Amino acid sequence: MAENIEKLNEQNYDENQIQVLEGLEAVRKRPGMYIGSTGPRGLHHLVYEIVDNAIDEALAGYCTQIDVNILPGDIIEVSDNGRGIPVGIHPKEKISAATVVYTILHAGGKFGGGGYKVAGGLHGVGASVVNALSEWLELTVKDGEHIHFQRFHNGGKYDEQMKVIGDTAETGTMVRFKADGEIFTETTVYEYEVLLKRLREQAFLNAGVKIVFSDKRDEGNIISETLHYEGGIRQFVEHIHNRKGLAPLSDKVIYLSGAKGDSTAEIALMWNDSYNEDIRSFANNIHTTDGGSHETGFKNALTKVINEYGKKFNLIKENQDKLLGDDVREGITAVISVKLTNCEFEGQTKGRLGNPEVRPMVEEIVMEKFMDFLDENPETAQLIFNKSVNAQKAREAAKKARETARRKSAMDSATLPGKLTDCYEHDIEQTELYIVEGDSAGGSAKLGRDSRYQAILPLWGKMLNVEKARIDKVYTNEKLMPVVAALGTSIGEDFNIEKLRYGKVIIMADADVDGSHIRTLLLTFFFRYMRPLITNGNIYIAQPPLYKVYKGKGKKEVAKYAFSDEERDLYIKELSGDGTVKPGVQRYKGLGEMDPDQLWETTLDPDRRTMIKVELEDAARADEIFTILMGDKVEPRREFIEKNAKYVQNLDI
Repeated sequence: MAENIEKLNEQNYDENQIQVLEGLEAVRKRPGMYIGSTGPRGLHHLVYEIVDNAIDEALAGYCTQIDVNILPGDIIEVSDNGRGIPVGIHPKEKISAATVVYTILHAGGKFGGGGYKVAGGLHGVGASVVNALSEWLELTVKDGEHIHFQRFHNGGKYDEQMKVIGDTAETGTMVRFKADGEIFTETTVYEYEVLLKRLREQAFLNAGVKIVFSDKRDEGNIISETLHYEGGIRQFVEHIHNRKGLAPLSDKVIYLSGAKGDSTAEIALMWNDSYNEDIRSFANNIHTTDGGSHETGFKNALTKVINEYGKKFNLIKENQDKLLGDDVREGITAVISVKLTNCEFEGQTKGRLGNPEVRPMVEEIVMEKFMDFLDENPETAQLIFNKSVNAQKAREAAKKARETARRKSAMDSATLPGKLTDCYEHDIEQTELYIVEGDSAGGSAKLGRDSRYQAILPLWGKMLNVEKARIDKVYTNEKLMPVVAALGTSIGEDFNIEKLRYGKVIIMADADVDGSHIRTLLLTFFFRYMRPLITNGNIYIAQPPLYKVYKGKGKKEVAKYAFSDEERDLYIKELSGDGTVKPGVQRYKGLGEMDPDQLWETTLDPDRRTMIKVELEDAARADEIFTILMGDKVEPRREFIEKNAKYVQNLDI
């Protein structure tokens, strides 16, 4: 202890220990503070920041087209036909205003100077942060007379001031940059689909703006898409329905809009035949993933209007319970977009809109204009109301089923499912539940496991596809309720992660089509009714081997387990040795073919097993995928599989 104190005393803490990070050094020192992460998400965020500046020009009414290109070497090029960043000498900094924007944090036209009424980038750090995190960046500005150019390198440094390199009658800005591999150590390769999703979203949210997105990395296979939607968020709702293969209740999207002062709100909504709601809210084009005042105002008003409509036409009797928010939103797809002079976002990631004045504005628009729509479209109104009432009945049936299940559990001393073979350990930091396909595999797993901390729950028979069923059906399903009982958390609105009995929940199914189907059914169930298990990182998928490559017999046997065809061929070559004896190859058709020792060695032993952790980065994208894969429509499923088959490394797994 005394020795530690002496060491502390030797470390002087004085003015020399206080660091002042100049220019863009702060960004390079702590990039996560500015772009969230230095992984793939942060890399793509660089593109969004530059595109957002062009979108701000469009919102101000000066830009009609934005071109975004991924060039060979994963260089990004973004150009617009807006006014062009001001290039005149800044009165205070004595350098070009464009240079100021790209080299000084919190510099830009978004701080009340009249440059922009509405802008997505609140902090004025977008351009300078991209520059700071780039190996190099080139800025070209056309001001209607001249073409101005400046090149930056090594995170925003420059050797020459902004200079004129030509003449032009055009206006606009072009930015070309290469992300710095020293910052983005995981990858500097852009995913086309990730960028396409965001750019399409921006085109929907800004009706009339044309975004041309091209991937030019492979000169022999250039991919290009023009994103141009005059219908704006109406087409956004239609696009969501088409992507998911959902059948709408009506033939046209309901569109509501209004303004108060400089603030505007527009809402597009439509009901479909599914049981899930999909509400996406935006403020100044920023996706507010955690909702906020605009989303709250919409939900409150929607529930009030449908209840008032029911009373108005005697569809709700005096002694009848009101429809709840969950009832009226069942099967809804809605996009809410507000444009404000000053957005107040809560949280560093701008995930929630905080402006209190937005809630009454949105409520007023929905109350007035949605009621008008229902009055003018009685057939659609009746369909919406009937769906809400059916959802209410299902909710009440689920409540009764839930109460029955609780009473049964309270009366039954053995509340855990009969097929569960539990472990002895109770510390969830150590415990694991293997959900195993079939009794034979379950038997091997029970004998092969470490009974101290590994529990086994075999599943049998056909499982319920929750994508096509309401929650009341889940509570009475004999295949799913054992899973719920074993985990201890309950489901839906009663879910409580603090009651979770196992730290890892591992899906272990055969490496075939049936096993893949069971995995997808279980993942759909967890996503819809126990989603915190996914977001909390509790769900895993076991990876059993496909082959056993062996040589010799009995105690002299040498065996290797292969998880792919390539690995199998490698082991065959390894064990062939001089080629005199060809090794044997066993193809595992199912987990039940493995004896307990093999199952432990390949799939259960923490020191040797391979598992995939199920993670949830984009809830909206996950929702879309589950709807496509598990819904009724065949065509969207076929399109999804055809488009994504090339990314599958092993179809058996």
